[in-house]
Formats: sequence, C-alpha cells, structure tokens
Amino acid sequence: MKKWILIGGGAFVVIVVIVVVVGVSNLGPIIKNAVNTFGPEITKTEVRLGDVEISLFSAEAKLKDFFLGNPEGFKSPQALSVRSIHVNVDEKSLTQDTIIIDRIEVVAPEITYEKVRGTDNFKAIQNNVNKVVSANKTAKKSGAQGKENGGKKIIIRNFIVKDGKVNLTMSALGGKTIAANLPDIHLKDVGQKEGGVSPADAFKEIFDTLYAKINSPAVTDIFSKGLKTLTGGTKAVTEGVTKQLGTAGEGVKGGVKSATDKLKGIFGK
Repeated sequence: MKKWILIGGGAFVVIVVIVVVVGVSNLGPIIKNAVNTFGPEITKTEVRLGDVEISLFSAEAKLKDFFLGNPEGFKSPQALSVRSIHVNVDEKSLTQDTIIIDRIEVVAPEITYEKVRGTDNFKAIQNNVNKVVSANKTAKKSGAQGKENGGKKIIIRNFIVKDGKVNLTMSALGGKTIAANLPDIHLKDVGQKEGGVSPADAFKEIFDTLYAKINSPAVTDIFSKGLKTLTGGTKAVTEGVTKQLGTAGEGVKGGVKSATDKLKGIFGK
C-alpha cells in the first residue's frame, strides 16, 4: 500500500522523516515549522510555508503558499513559488533507514530568474547549497553528526517537474520581465547508486538539474530574443542591460546592433 501526500516546495524530504518519528497527530503545525526552519538552513534564504491541511484518514497533506526567497543582493521578491507537489511514498520503507519515494511531481512552479552583474539568484542559491553539502561531508568524515548527517536517507525513483514558468528580470528593464516555459524535468533514481542520500544531497541534485534547465537553449533563446526586442529602441537601456549581464567595461561598439549582439552572446546563442 502506498500513501499520497500533496505538498508544496522542496520540503518533502523533511516531512517524510517527521511522519516516521511522530506519526500523523498534530502533523500540520510540525510540518510547517520544519519547512520554515530547515529550508533556510539549506538554501540560506527565506523559506516560507503558509498553511498545512492534513487528512488523518487518507494520509494526505496540502501545503499552501510555498515560497523560496532570494539571497542578499537581489531585488526581486522571490526565486520560486509553487502551488503543489504530489508525492507517492513507499509505505513499507517508512520504518527503514532509507525511505523510498516512488514519485514526486512538481506542478507549475513559478520561477524568477534575476541577473545581476554577471551572476544570478539561482547561482547564488546553488553556491549556498553546495557549501552546506560540502560541510556535511566534512563533518561526516570527522565523525560529527549534524542534522543532515545523522538522519534518514532517501531514494527518489521519479522526480518530475511540469508546466513551469521562468521569468527573467533585471533592474535595467524598468520592471519588465521576459517569460519562458521551463522544459519538463524527469529525474530517475536519485540516491539509488549510493544506497540512499541525505535530504541536502537530494536537494542539491534536484536544484542543479533545475538550474541547468533554466540555462538550457529552450529558455535562453527566448530570453535573448526578448532582450533584443526590449532594448533595441534605445542605446542607453541596452548599455544598462549589458552591464547587469556582466559585460560592463566592454563598451557598446557600433550602436544598438552591436549591443544586442552582445546580449545574444550572453546566453551562448
């Protein structure tokens, strides 16, 4: 028998462990507190969960208003929000050291991709996650048992993201954004090779894949075309955008055409 849990954001790994430890009684407030506490420790950004609804008879939970904030130095209000994620857990594994999650399906994530002077918000978050994973591995080698080292491990058979949207934003665009559809993601057997991984390790693999999709040709082609359309009218705006994309100091030779060619090159097209 398998249980379906409807959750928001990447906090499913924390929730499954809590179910094993404390059961389903009073689970709503515990889930909310876990997401809001452990999320920021991994991403080093604000992570917020608005509300949790629990059905004790069907083991179904609905987590509302999941929010992933931006690191310092970025102006947009969020990096990611998501309405729901469907999770299918192998019930037999809940009492084992390694929990098997058969399927996670992330539905319609809304992503804000902010470029600032040669970097972006998702790269900054990725760096934060990498530091946490690296610190955990160092602690494990030294014998220390932190929150991510001493707990349950997980294997995710199928991780799916569908119907996502990416919005490119830069202050030089004057509040305008360029939207692109996020290519669907289907990761298989996360943690299988290792016999199970920590929640932070699983999140790292998922986040790395998400970041790669944001920077894939399917997305960046649309960004490049949109930037040329929005900045083609004035040289001043074009120069401002190229500076935010990390090309400050190169100059804008040959007028707007040269500048928009540089914008195209930023995304490798």
